[in-house]
Amino acid sequence: MTTILVVEDDKNQCLLYRQELSEEGYDVEVARDGKEAVGMAKLNPPDLVVLDINMPGMDGIEAMEKILGEDSKIPVIINTAYSSYKDNFMTWSADAYVVKSSDLIELKKTIKEILLKKKLA
Repeated sequence: MTTILVVEDDKNQCLLYRQELSEEGYDVEVARDGKEAVGMAKLNPPDLVVLDINMPGMDGIEAMEKILGEDSKIPVIINTAYSSYKDNFMTWSADAYVVKSSDLIELKKTIKEILLKKKLA
């Protein structure tokens, strides 16, 4: 089963992502901040990471750098409410950038596309 690590500090969004992505057939792990995500990714590398940027403590950009520093093959989707980060070169190492929405259609589509590419590579 494909494992997705969702890194999100908002409790309600964590529940939404877990439910929606589990219904798509993914095993969903949740980290509430960047530091927790780095530790989880190091112990049990996920197939893909969905990462918020604005979080307490270690933000998503720093967490992404550390996760990719351990394993550069893990695909990362930045999923944030702020479209302005798309222009920040620090986010360019992510495989995709999706602006948050209560409708997860775009995120689910992006996850499928990235996982398909990863299997073909």
